[in-house]
Amino acid sequence: MPRVVHVGLGAFHRAHQAIYTEDAGWEVCAVAPRSAEVVRALRERGHRYTLLVRDGEHATARTVSSITATLHAPTERDRVVAVLADPGTTVVTLTVTEKAYRPGSAVVALLTEGLAARARRDAGPLAVVSCDNLPGNGRRLRELFEEDAWTRANVTFPSTVVDRIVPAATRADRELTGDPAVVVAEPYTHWVLEDGFPAARPAWERGGALFTGDVTPHERAKIRILNGTHSTLAYTGALIGHEHIATALADPALEALAHRLTAEDVLPSLTPPDGLDLEVYTAAILARMRNTALRHRCAQVAIDGSLKVPIRLLGTVRDRLAAGAHPRWACLAVAAWLRHVSGGADDRGRPLEVSDPLAGRLRSMPPEELLTVPEVFGEDLPYEPAFTGQVLADLRDLARHGAAAVIRRETTT
Repeated sequence: MPRVVHVGLGAFHRAHQAIYTEDAGWEVCAVAPRSAEVVRALRERGHRYTLLVRDGEHATARTVSSITATLHAPTERDRVVAVLADPGTTVVTLTVTEKAYRPGSAVVALLTEGLAARARRDAGPLAVVSCDNLPGNGRRLRELFEEDAWTRANVTFPSTVVDRIVPAATRADRELTGDPAVVVAEPYTHWVLEDGFPAARPAWERGGALFTGDVTPHERAKIRILNGTHSTLAYTGALIGHEHIATALADPALEALAHRLTAEDVLPSLTPPDGLDLEVYTAAILARMRNTALRHRCAQVAIDGSLKVPIRLLGTVRDRLAAGAHPRWACLAVAAWLRHVSGGADDRGRPLEVSDPLAGRLRSMPPEELLTVPEVFGEDLPYEPAFTGQVLADLRDLARHGAAAVIRRETTT
């Protein structure tokens, strides 16, 4: 049976690509790049696991069996390289988070070794498919391998857009299903792929995937509307004291912030994909976020903000500034992230869960220097006074008055 190798054995893959692949009748060999915990849990159950779809008070369970083998890269590297070089492998998919797309990362090193072994074996063409929330994810991945002539001639890197809300499973979910490897998801699922596969691929369209010549309009709409709003609610919600995205969105001030961010900043920055009404799409996204059954924690969405904010919010900021507009709400969202990561406490002084690669550095900087970090703000935004002035003013207000008061005041004036 044809096989996909997937790198990144997290909950999102098991709730998204693995489902499409099962519907297509292919098998997955899944590789865990770091932790062995999920590998052990899946092996103990013969690699079957439960997908628990929650919608309000309703829950449906599905047993998934498309993953037929698992490997732990740190301790089984030779086996991982061998399966990457196997002629029976024609597609490799990735969900490895934004931080892995850097020269010399463990994932890049693993793929480099696997592609070199594939070239020596003359194992045939391959598609390496990023399924991470990065603009131009395929292009960015391809750039990491451009120096290798065999790879340029034999490997494609299709870009994709993936969408499904997948919160962390809870003890109650595991007890309900009796499955330590259970994954939880909303009913909605979507996948758009660039049609550039040089060898056999799964018929993912059987599960509803869309193949297109250009994913860019879909990508910008999804990242700026869904992911940008998600991050905004995560940081503002956590500062106010909300644990979950759904309860944050139920807060009238944060609901108003989400609506004004999308309507006044995000939608004017987008070109709609063919056949997509952006206002209807936005309303559907906010309805999905209100699904109280998901219990998607603000702290989970808030992870790695220094990597996510440039992608999810700053593209909107740049486009609105270029159009001569004032991205008021995106600036407030950026200030909320900076307050979250550098302040480390909510409005009531309670410690926040902060997981960010730049947290220590940002906490050591005075407020007026926070916007000079090039990894986040580039070389341009620190010199945009309409942006820096607004963010620093918001940051001072958040520190002085608290997020709840500032957001309530700003959204009602």
